[in-house]
Amino acid sequence: MLTRKQHQLLLFIYEQMQQTGISPSYDEMKEALDLASKSGIHRLITALEERGFIRRLPNRARALEVIRLPDSTPAQADEAGRQPQTAAQTTTHSRRPAGKKPSVDMDGAANINVPVMGRIAAGVPISAIQHQTQTLSLPADMIGSGEHYALEVKGDSMIDAGIFDGDTVIIRRTGSAHPGEIIVALVDDEEATLKRYRRAGNIIMLEAENPAYETRRLELGRVKIQGCLAGLLRRY
Repeated sequence: MLTRKQHQLLLFIYEQMQQTGISPSYDEMKEALDLASKSGIHRLITALEERGFIRRLPNRARALEVIRLPDSTPAQADEAGRQPQTAAQTTTHSRRPAGKKPSVDMDGAANINVPVMGRIAAGVPISAIQHQTQTLSLPADMIGSGEHYALEVKGDSMIDAGIFDGDTVIIRRTGSAHPGEIIVALVDDEEATLKRYRRAGNIIMLEAENPAYETRRLELGRVKIQGCLAGLLRRY
């Protein structure tokens, strides 16, 4: 039996991972639960881990895995008609996009083919996005509205956002972004990189999520937004 705060934190972590593909930070958890300090979050995380609801992934910053959800939830979840679910670590949940025709796997589940467009730098620069190399067949519920593509991450500059070398990111194709979103940025039409997006006037700031890397500040005309992070896949 979980306490109300443990329920709230578990559902918050799960919903954030469904939306972004990465686990929230301790500061985000503290703010969501209206707690005074991160020590309270640490105790709740430990309790959830001991009860088998989550798992902390070793040697990785901000890396949590939701193993399962409780059979029953607090009153506010019951009022919303929430149904028990099996948790998934790396998928985002949204409506099926218009215009995409899903396939059906042997279990009867709808899948959508997403092109893999090569590698993206999360660290030192590499070449711009390449041509399609293969396709991924992903559950339809993982893909939001719009057009998507996938990229293999190369580098470690986004590790504090839970994105590691060798991960595959799912990108929603768009030419604009909100401040704070993780984007695929094309710099000078020749270098593609995965960074957090900020803007101050005519200056674009591409922020790393690793203190070993400095924020890049570039004139507006040098940067083209190629898409925003929609999900993440990881193989073990």
